Amino acid sequence: MSNVEYLIPVRSVIFEEEIKKSRFITRLAHTPSIDSAKAFVAQIKEEFKDARHNCWAFVAGAPQDSMQYGFSDDGEPSGTAGKPMLNQLTGSDVGEISAVVTRYFGGTKLGTGGLVKAYGGGVQQALVQLQTQLKVPETQFSLQLPFDLVSLLEYAVKDANASITERQYNTDIVCRIQCPVMNKNALVTQLKNQSKGKINLLSDN
Repeated sequence: MSNVEYLIPVRSVIFEEEIKKSRFITRLAHTPSIDSAKAFVAQIKEEFKDARHNCWAFVAGAPQDSMQYGFSDDGEPSGTAGKPMLNQLTGSDVGEISAVVTRYFGGTKLGTGGLVKAYGGGVQQALVQLQTQLKVPETQFSLQLPFDLVSLLEYAVKDANASITERQYNTDIVCRIQCPVMNKNALVTQLKNQSKGKINLLSDN
């Protein structure tokens, strides 16, 4: 999981254009995993199986995580569709996003340069319409503390933009914390210092 904030799509986008009688339909969607990206591609290919090509590209995780990239020319000349589409996605700094460009062939060949421009340009135009929101990666962990330190915990958690998702009462209290990844270490250190070691980290997952 990425430890940095990044933009993700709010909703799907469709952009359509005709180039030399060929119809190009670009679709963008939020796909938070490789499996969901592949499912989105399969859905479009099934829905438009009468099209000559359904070329695709995805960034299924954080924008800079190349292990989450994928693309296909789907029968177009190598390098003319999937890669230009992926280049537009990675250049947008948006993560968890897939693009499928459906082409209905109009009888006129575009040449390799024309195809690169059509497929990459379709994604570029769709990205202009895309609404995004910031994804803040979060983590969960458990803390054990005496009852009289609950108020201290609650104030610190609020300041860290975190939340207490569960409480278990025994001799002490065990609280489950959900917290932005980037704030976790500072929160745990602060609590240990302010409680003089009475608030302890139990688990780290």
